[in-house]
Amino acid sequence: AVATFVDNVVGTIGEWAVAALVVAEIVILFAGVVSRYVFQEPILWSDELASILFLWLAMLGAVVALRRGEHMRMTAIVGMVSPRWRAFLDVFAMTAALTFLALIIHPAVEFATDEVMITTPALDISNAWRAAALPIGSGLMILTALLRMLRIGDWRLVIASVVAIGAIVGVLLGLEPVLRDLGNLNLIIFFVGIVFVSVLAGVPIAFSFGLATVGYLSITTNVPLPVVIGRMDEGMSHLILLSVPLFVFLGLLIEMTGMARAMVEFLGNLLGHVRGGLSYVLVGSMYLVSGISGSKAADMAAVAPVLFPEMQKRGAKRGDLVALLSATGAQTETIPPSLVLITIGSVTGISIAALFTGGLLPAVVLAAALCVVVWFRYRHEDLSGVRRATRGEILRSLVIASPAIALPFVIRAAVIRGVATATEVSTIGIVYAVIAGLLVYRCFPWRRLRPMLVETAALSGAILLIIGAATAMAWSLTQSGFSQDLTRIMASLPGGAAGFIAVSIVVFIVL
Repeated sequence: AVATFVDNVVGTIGEWAVAALVVAEIVILFAGVVSRYVFQEPILWSDELASILFLWLAMLGAVVALRRGEHMRMTAIVGMVSPRWRAFLDVFAMTAALTFLALIIHPAVEFATDEVMITTPALDISNAWRAAALPIGSGLMILTALLRMLRIGDWRLVIASVVAIGAIVGVLLGLEPVLRDLGNLNLIIFFVGIVFVSVLAGVPIAFSFGLATVGYLSITTNVPLPVVIGRMDEGMSHLILLSVPLFVFLGLLIEMTGMARAMVEFLGNLLGHVRGGLSYVLVGSMYLVSGISGSKAADMAAVAPVLFPEMQKRGAKRGDLVALLSATGAQTETIPPSLVLITIGSVTGISIAALFTGGLLPAVVLAAALCVVVWFRYRHEDLSGVRRATRGEILRSLVIASPAIALPFVIRAAVIRGVATATEVSTIGIVYAVIAGLLVYRCFPWRRLRPMLVETAALSGAILLIIGAATAMAWSLTQSGFSQDLTRIMASLPGGAAGFIAVSIVVFIVL
């Protein structure tokens, strides 16, 4: 009872905090756009404050995600085992996460302490205000993990998982003299073996990366662990990544205000009388909505509830619907504003605008291929009970959907004309969606705002913690000299650019 009470208190405070942080980021960035573009008076400290709050949003969002069990993990193997083993693996995953957090909490405190003497240029405050997010967020995740383990009814599972983790750590520490002599073979042991096993066991991806990195550096090198925290900070602090939570929230807002429904209904009236027409609408809707939200989860939440009931009435199988929705979800990965492309750009330094431009064609090719599959599968569909929409109904639905259809063009025009950056432009979309929901579609249930803000923060925290852990892992690989070796191998591949692309495709398929 005490654990449940404390968990509820921590959870409630954390959810209100992350909701307030998302709102603060929207207000700060939009105010910066208005001040710079309308009044020609840029706010010099807006980006700096947004960056400080962003790290807090990432860490506290990761806390909320841990409490809600929403950190990204692979459950294919976990779902195939018996219920007893599944319960053990769930506890094992939480224990592994707790182990990583326990290992980094002291280095995180050291890192934040070292930042006390550094002063931010615009706000002229200690950078410790920002860096403190790392130890505080890690500490709250430790508390959350402990509370979840206290609430597990079967202590035998907890003891077994603790013993298993302890045995693995003990073996690695006992083999430390041997491992130090293996050189780069340790990369296979830690970054292939440990990551592979932990991911298959259902350990969240961020913690799998983190455990492998901390284990490699602490056992086989003399690198101090605060360096890991610094690399995590670097990975999570790219301001361009702030567009992740903002576009996620924009996607949820589009669904809530009825804008997505208006677009889907227009496409349904236009193509609903064609064999497989609603499947074409599904493909087209995901393409169009993704161009606004940038979030696969938001895309699916917006489109599926509108189309699935009618498609099932026409005899579509649930498996077919889920398969098509999943395939179109993959299609939207490269449609601007794509969170995947934003992440790649922030990590590699490649132009986000160039990635957005290049991402359109693969999505068009996949959409065309899916349409061919739809035509083949539904070429004999019975449409005797389907009424064709009149021209008046089509025109009326087009007029209703026009404000929603205009949103992606507004967003892209704002970037092209220099009104806002790729990070700031999401706030223009959010303000546009709020105005459209209140004045045009008259659909704005205020009670849904806080859950949406919390969902945005939890998803963003889970994504950003993976990026932070992956950045630390990538730095470890670079320091080992592996990156240079890989560069030489890839450069020596036959076939030039074509050979490089072919090998990359195979590697990505395997990964």
